[in-house]
Amino acid sequence: MSLPLPTLPRLPAPDRLIRAVDPRVPIAVKRRLVEPVLNRTFAEPLAEGEFDALEGRRITLAIEDLGLALTLTLEGERLRVCAEPGEATIRGGWREFLCLATRREDPDALFFQRRLLIEGDTELGLMVKNLLDGREEGLAQGPFGELLVRLERLVRR
Repeated sequence: MSLPLPTLPRLPAPDRLIRAVDPRVPIAVKRRLVEPVLNRTFAEPLAEGEFDALEGRRITLAIEDLGLALTLTLEGERLRVCAEPGEATIRGGWREFLCLATRREDPDALFFQRRLLIEGDTELGLMVKNLLDGREEGLAQGPFGELLVRLERLVRR
């Protein structure tokens, strides 16, 4: 006898996810659309405590060429979107963030070439950068990887 597999909520369509990160979108909408994606993507490292240094701290990811920014914190082993500015900011273009997420280019090279910048609390920024860099498979695996590919196609239009 086989048990039914649990159904996972569908990931938001890429255009909805991009719009959700727009600074003009209310924080409640951002939380509803973005937090589930982030927490599913990072479920294992969150459970293993790899993000614990982010507890009570804030980091902003700013995709300058799209005019998008997202500030994150850790609350109770879950990544949360917050309205307050980050103590550190990782800033760059969408292509650089895509290269970071998909490991198409060496993450350190993106920073050394100043294509991605860390501003503010550089220790916090480097910690988050190293967490993203430390994922052997990158972020482009599974449903999140599919979302990244769709986002790339959408932005290229």
